[in-house]
Parts: sequence; C-alpha cells; structure tokens
Amino acid sequence: MFYRADPWLHVIAGCMSSGKTDELLRLLRRAEIARRRILLVRPAVDDRTPAEYAESRSKARYPSAPVRQDEAAEILALARERDADLVGIEEGQFFDETIVSVVDALRESGRHVILTGLNLDFAGRPFGVMPTLMAMADEVTTLTAICVVCGETGTRTQRLVGGRPAASDDPLVVIGGYDGAAMETYEARCLRHHEVAPPRDRDVDAILVGVMPPAASSEATPEG
Repeated sequence: MFYRADPWLHVIAGCMSSGKTDELLRLLRRAEIARRRILLVRPAVDDRTPAEYAESRSKARYPSAPVRQDEAAEILALARERDADLVGIEEGQFFDETIVSVVDALRESGRHVILTGLNLDFAGRPFGVMPTLMAMADEVTTLTAICVVCGETGTRTQRLVGGRPAASDDPLVVIGGYDGAAMETYEARCLRHHEVAPPRDRDVDAILVGVMPPAASSEATPEG
C-alpha cells in the first residue's frame, strides 16, 4: 500500500505472530519519508515493552505513547497537541468501545488512521471492537502466520497455560510476553490444530448457552 494523506482508516488484523506491528511500522516509516507528522499510541495494559516505544517481534521499534484502554479519548487530545496528521493505534482490541467513536472523529478531522489488532481471541471468537472497526475501515489488511504444529497457514491465536490449551471461560485478556517460560504463552495455529479446552466452570458455560444446571438458582446470572 502507498501512503495516503487523505482521511482514511486502515485496519491491519490477524492472529498472533502474523506481523501486524512490523507492517504498521513499515507504513509509519514511509509516512515519515513523506514528511507526515506521526503519533503512535498503544494501550497501557500492554507492558511487554517499555511504554516509550512499540516493538515488533522482529525487534523493530518506533516511539509511542501509552493510553489507558478505558480512556481512548486521550488519543484525540494527543493528536491535537502534536498536530499529527497520521495516527497509528496498536492493539486496538484492548480498548473499550469508545475507540470506535475516537477513530471516527480522527478520520472526520482529516487524519489518516492505521490501527492494528487481533481479529479473533484465543477461543476463535471475534475480539472486542475489532469487527466494528474492520467493518467501518476504508481498507483492511488481514495477515496470517505459520502454524507452529504443521507449518501451514496460521489464522488462529493459540493460548497455552502451563503448556496446555486455555479453557473457553479463561480470562479474555492475559498479556503474553516474549519469554517462552512464562505460564501463559501464545503461538499461531491453523484451524485444524487450534485447541480450546472445555470450560473450567461448567455451570457458567451452561448459563451462557441458555441451559440452567439442575442445582442452580433461578436468580443466577452469568459473569460478563
């Protein structure tokens, strides 16, 4: 893709290890050559690298500003403060639903926006606001990885907890670092080799599909 200077939303989506950050940083460097004023932000919850820069798995880096995932409106303030005409947003799936209106406001103000994010969570479900952002985008780039099991095209993010597949009712957001010895690790898998363990809380799973377990109270409600 050639850099565009007009209002434009480009979403770069894909599974873990698909090169989303590398592609974003490549486009930002092209924009630098075009003498664009650039702001790159990333969610503060992602602490895998120091807050002052975003880093890809290939060790490419670019200066960034951390923003709390529940304070996406701060991105607008930063864009105005720095007079940015291109705003890069890393890990869009971690922000709450206000990121949608923020991205729309950035584009309406004449800015170019490039946003990256996981399109699916570890269980293969649409991840947070990413489906909405992809639908409203002017351009979508979907990247794939290599399945670590068979070497075929990987489109799913596999979460392993203690070396075993995570359960479907495990917490949605667990930031995975680059340390392979960490308790939670992530890798790319193809659909055939993507695994999700049965829910740890069977009662919660039954409620989610609309079937109350025999011993449950009629007042029980599922946890969000």
